[in-house]
Amino acid sequence: MTNTHHEPLMRIVKRSESTFKHKVIIRLIAVLLALVIDAMFIYFVTGLNPFAVYTTMFQGTFSNPMRFSWAMRDLASLLLVGIALAPAFKMRFWNIGAEGQVLVGALATAAVMVYYGGKLPNALLYPTMLIAALAAGALWGFVPGVFKAKFGTNETLFTLMMNYVAIQLVACCVNIWRGQASGLGKLNMKSKAGWFPQVFGQRYNINLIVVVLLVVLMYCYLRYTKQGYEISVVGESENTARYAGINVGKVIIRTMILSGALCGLTGFLIVGGRDQTISTGTAGGNGFTAIIVAWLAKFNTFYMALISFLLIFLEKGAGEIASAYNLNDFASDIIAGIILFCILGSEFFINYKPIFRSSKQTSIGKEVA
Repeated sequence: MTNTHHEPLMRIVKRSESTFKHKVIIRLIAVLLALVIDAMFIYFVTGLNPFAVYTTMFQGTFSNPMRFSWAMRDLASLLLVGIALAPAFKMRFWNIGAEGQVLVGALATAAVMVYYGGKLPNALLYPTMLIAALAAGALWGFVPGVFKAKFGTNETLFTLMMNYVAIQLVACCVNIWRGQASGLGKLNMKSKAGWFPQVFGQRYNINLIVVVLLVVLMYCYLRYTKQGYEISVVGESENTARYAGINVGKVIIRTMILSGALCGLTGFLIVGGRDQTISTGTAGGNGFTAIIVAWLAKFNTFYMALISFLLIFLEKGAGEIASAYNLNDFASDIIAGIILFCILGSEFFINYKPIFRSSKQTSIGKEVA
């Protein structure tokens, strides 16, 4: 009698838990593999020296203090959105609407600057801008949160569609405010009403101070508070949460208000501290890039800071490569993308492991057959 059942040559098994050392080793291997693949691409496709290209990429962020400062400025915006997404994602509420929540926060900030700049002293104007931004972002998070809690709607589609509503609102308001001008330009250029004061020579340094504080506060909120515990339980299982006496709908709504408000805060910091203007591109795609940040960091805000820095470094490096070697943006983005792809792929080997059929089992299988 022939036994037709054979163990597969390889099977994938979920790891029970990965140690910190194992995670570091896997990610280092991923980075080294990415550098090797990139070197082959650089040499065989562009004909350039890979080591020279890597040096140029490094210079995109570290060549002088000003470039490093610009990288920190962009990191603050990306990391703030990642922090805002952390509680929602930990609850397994897939908030894809951060882009829109940042935009409405920025829009509310700009509206206060347009209509009250010069009429209110900055001591009152700043709090008004902040409250308006928080309220607008919280509203943009509250709406999908309520629909999810009450009617079980698909939060991914709901929040994604609200991005487009926010974009059209910003486009409409900008068109009204600019009148016959070709662009909105800097708000309150003469009076600088609503512009953040300079700290250490730059206005956006306030953004960095705020994001450092939020990294610590959000970490403590998710890890050590009752609300953070409820978020974690709801994320693991809504049925378990209900059995434990947790009001799931309340947790969903509360968490989305928090997530949206923090995105609104990001819009406030971008308009007041970085750009002093608004457009449909104010969020800069950070609402989507931050999804990668939150997912890779497993909602740990300190890891988010490292991953955000890596993404900004790759973005600046790709731009520097394109400029220095007269490459098109696609070639330079491929170089940065390979590194990101390998890092993302490393998560698979952190969570799963391949098990190969042993030679002994193979020989036994042949004898049985």
